Amino acid sequence: MVDYTAARLNMVESQVRTQDVTDVRIHDAMRAIPRERFVPEAGGHLAYTDIEVEYAPGRWLLKPRDVAKLLHALRPMPGERALAISAPYAAAVIEELGLPVVRVEAGEALPAGEFDVIVCEGAVSRAPEAWTAALAVNGRLGVVEREGPVGKAYLYVRAPEGLGRRDVFDCFPPILAGFEPRHGFAF
Repeated sequence: MVDYTAARLNMVESQVRTQDVTDVRIHDAMRAIPRERFVPEAGGHLAYTDIEVEYAPGRWLLKPRDVAKLLHALRPMPGERALAISAPYAAAVIEELGLPVVRVEAGEALPAGEFDVIVCEGAVSRAPEAWTAALAVNGRLGVVEREGPVGKAYLYVRAPEGLGRRDVFDCFPPILAGFEPRHGFAF
């Protein structure tokens, strides 16, 4: 039988704190949230391993390290409004940090309104324009973009002057079903 409490503590100590995630609020939230509840029962033992875990067909939880680093870059703060796109575990961590979270699956229409924090667990070839358009001024989107073997986690920030984008770290999550790169011919 798996001791999930010990597994959570070990996950934070070995996969999160060692990766420059210094926000102790994220550490505490990840210690509190039972990650195994987001994966099929037969895969509960995989919830704390250093791999992406498929929770539904074509949908994965990011590695603990990757979701922690993405949330650290996003800096969710109480009083902000968050949107989680195919991100059940990240949504639970953000809620533990004190933010209300709206959840949608990738490919669904986004709810009306603007968001201060948007996060997606899983890779896309490029962040859809609808996602960046849903950012409030000073809002942040954390997403992994991937067209080849290596993906990059990006932080998009909406400023009054427009949209900025910077890479945060390399990672290798699977591409979400329906968000694969579209290759064509160039003349």
